[in-house]
Amino acid sequence: MHSKRKSPLTGPVSNGVEPLASKIRPETLDEFVGQEHLVGKGNTSTRQSAGPLRVAIEKKELFPFILWGPPGCGKTTLARIYANALGADFYELSAVDSGKDDIKKIVAPSYVKTTAGKKASALPFGKPRVLFIDEIHRFNKAQQDFLLPFVERGDITFVGATTENPSFEVIAPLLSRCRIFVLEALIDADMTQIIRRTRFKVSKDAKDWLIAMSQGDARQAIGVLETAMRLYGKITLDTLKEALQSKHIRYDKKGGEHYNVISAFIKSMRASQPDAALYYLARMVLAGEDPKFIARRMVIFASEDIGLSQPTALVVANAVFRAVETIGYPEATINLAHGVAYLSQCKKDRRVYDAVFAALDDVKKFGALPVPLKVRNAPTKLMKNLEYGRGYEQYDRESYLPDKLKKRKYLK
Repeated sequence: MHSKRKSPLTGPVSNGVEPLASKIRPETLDEFVGQEHLVGKGNTSTRQSAGPLRVAIEKKELFPFILWGPPGCGKTTLARIYANALGADFYELSAVDSGKDDIKKIVAPSYVKTTAGKKASALPFGKPRVLFIDEIHRFNKAQQDFLLPFVERGDITFVGATTENPSFEVIAPLLSRCRIFVLEALIDADMTQIIRRTRFKVSKDAKDWLIAMSQGDARQAIGVLETAMRLYGKITLDTLKEALQSKHIRYDKKGGEHYNVISAFIKSMRASQPDAALYYLARMVLAGEDPKFIARRMVIFASEDIGLSQPTALVVANAVFRAVETIGYPEATINLAHGVAYLSQCKKDRRVYDAVFAALDDVKKFGALPVPLKVRNAPTKLMKNLEYGRGYEQYDRESYLPDKLKKRKYLK
């Protein structure tokens, strides 16, 4: 996904240095690597059509769309290539740190016209304008609602990018107006080509490790290479591993540190250690973790680890999820902290969790055992003649489990 126009920089790191991934970002489809199903040229001999996004770019079609795929697979690059090919003014926002005011600045004439109560229609701006919003799933419903009329009228051509399923994270009216292009993690051959384009000398063992570690994320791979070169002046397997410890790339949402932190977060709540749980919450918040991901884990925790000891835990966890879904960062941090402090201090009871998984094990082991006749439904005369429902009493003490499991106790 990267071009070969520029050589990588070496030397000390400074705040003014543009990241290498940005420096070698492709500007045309011919320089882009990967996503053949979307931007491939096609093959006339095999009657394979060109990718739909390539066709749209080559025909200069203006329409809103969303790019859905994992980190580092080329979403931002494709948005820029699209805008560049159309000769459009390109505006880029990140939903992590942007909101309504940022959108207003871009669509200012349209916003003034709408708030003045005049008839809504697209304004003649001359050049098309592409508004790219990265991590669109971070916008809450109100923010997406605000964006919608500008997309509907064509005041801007909206391009969104998300790592989350847009069916769940994008409001239906906005989703219905956008085409969805699904991107895939880059394959090893793509990653090899991208590593080669950095012009760093990389041994086979270092390259193989880097490809396996980055899991199709080109941006992470380039970041590790750049950090290793700046810190150590050379690329080896050892310098790459050391570079991975850099705090600038330590929390990758697909990498090991992501799972380490969420694991420590859950285990701290389980051990009734609110201070530790709040610390790991802060780690995730500052790393830009999706607040809904954190809240989902809390909802699971409420039933898995607290369960019957305090049934209101699930109510609180669900309320936290709803709050962060509605509010978003930065205020949602307070909602998350409230829920974490509460769940950490609740008594713990895993009996329901253990019970349901014991029942699941029996279903897998024994299959669909016959339901006792006593508790079968009997809506027809034939079923009654077959003794379905006979002997049933509302508060029966006899087990209703299948005969093979009569003595089984799941909830202890």
